[in-house]
Amino acid sequence: MFPQPYNRNVNRIGPGSDDIISPLHRYWGYHEFRPLQEKIVRSLLGGADTCVVMPTGGGKSLCYQLPAAMSASTVLVISPLIALMQDQVAQLSQMGISAAFLNSSLPEKEQSEIIRDLLDGKYRLLYLSPERLARPDTIEWLKKTPLSLFVIDEAHCISEWGHDFRPEYRRLKNFRDEFPDCPIAAFTASATRHVRHDIVEQLRLRSPHKYIASFHRPNLRYIVKESTSKNQGEYLLRALRRHEGESAIVYSPTIKRVAETVEFLRDEGIESLPYHGKMDNEARQTSQKRWMAGEVRVLVGTVAFGMGINKADVRTVVHLSLPKSIEQYYQEAGRAGRDGEPAECVLLWQKRDTALLAHFIGQISAAAERERAWQRYHAIRRFVDATSCRHLGICAHFGETPKWKTCGSCDICGCETDWLEKAASRKGTLPKSSKKRRSDAPPVSRGPAFDALREMLRSWRRSEAERQGIPAFIIFPDTTLDNICAAIPDSIEALLKVNGIGEQKAKRYGARILEMVRSMKRPRVK
Repeated sequence: MFPQPYNRNVNRIGPGSDDIISPLHRYWGYHEFRPLQEKIVRSLLGGADTCVVMPTGGGKSLCYQLPAAMSASTVLVISPLIALMQDQVAQLSQMGISAAFLNSSLPEKEQSEIIRDLLDGKYRLLYLSPERLARPDTIEWLKKTPLSLFVIDEAHCISEWGHDFRPEYRRLKNFRDEFPDCPIAAFTASATRHVRHDIVEQLRLRSPHKYIASFHRPNLRYIVKESTSKNQGEYLLRALRRHEGESAIVYSPTIKRVAETVEFLRDEGIESLPYHGKMDNEARQTSQKRWMAGEVRVLVGTVAFGMGINKADVRTVVHLSLPKSIEQYYQEAGRAGRDGEPAECVLLWQKRDTALLAHFIGQISAAAERERAWQRYHAIRRFVDATSCRHLGICAHFGETPKWKTCGSCDICGCETDWLEKAASRKGTLPKSSKKRRSDAPPVSRGPAFDALREMLRSWRRSEAERQGIPAFIIFPDTTLDNICAAIPDSIEALLKVNGIGEQKAKRYGARILEMVRSMKRPRVK
């Protein structure tokens, strides 16, 4: 489907709307695109170099996976995250799209088999780490592979101005010399105007199509609260108990604080799981899988946790220290509310955080790098000290100028914060308000039949995920289960009309889903 060789004069060559809606529904079970997705897909099908900045939850992966599903050759995806590669390959397999990954987690024999299958044209997508791409032997066999597109995920990592610069990403610019005819697409969730320019320059993108989605996440409530070592734990309990029974992430600044927080929460009757870089890979994966499956609702991690996490129903993200940059905060807080439902992002910072950040900046030897770190420090300080809209401040940081001046979804603009401000009850008996509908959330009427079917589907999904050895969300996210409960399909044809169910999943799971639906009494229509 992709023109080869690359034609820099191509503007938009690709199939008509019906042709891309059809595979969208066939594989993903979606009936329409999210904002910008269709335009991005058309740019990639047209062979254009492309730069995409789309916030977490906006549907970036689909933008290059859909063209890959339509292509006769292979899309090469560079990702720094082993866990993300594994999850995405598992998801694609569930949808009937052939994909594989190569990284250090695989034995050499298995890697050789994947390369052989790749050369035989078996895979539509191949995921590689930037380190693996840097190996001379990798370039050698890639040159024998028909490539339709080169995708760089987390592209902000290529820029020294970014918040997560990785030197190994700088070598990606050599790809243009090695594969001059292959279009390049760069994707990231958070990049300032300066970083976006750097991405285009470093990757030597040719007249790229640029797509910058809005950085405004109106369903998120930003709440910033200065705290002390004496009351921070109390605020944390209130945030978690407000969303009792719902998924939460707690970001701690150090490995030591992760352990202390897990122990503190256990003493308060809240089970949580740790995640940090000093844990062995198996222990980290166990924590992540149990949290993803909903077995334990709270995960306490360092910044090592989160990139590539695809859990849509996180209702609260709590930070226990000042992030080192607005980009870092935006990316981590943005893991809340990916399903579009209201979620809270609570930043509990202390004055000592500023001293600690300043200390670490002082340890940076390179003058230019140290100056960039100070710029990020002053930006995050302005954010927490602000007396105007938090959403507006974040948008402005990324170069966006919204027309509105107040959001109603942050502590400054008047979102509900009484629950955090109230005087503490005695230990262990803080008010539990998660059962109450939040004042600005729309009323939802589900009823006992809906809830019973949903619980049955969740239990089946959990068992099926354990049987296959994959995270539960890969089978179906919660939003798809809710769609099934709302539609109450009585046939495979009706099931295929449910948003989020494509042909492969209907074939694989349809009979069992319909069996569960039939076992419930259909609610009487009045």
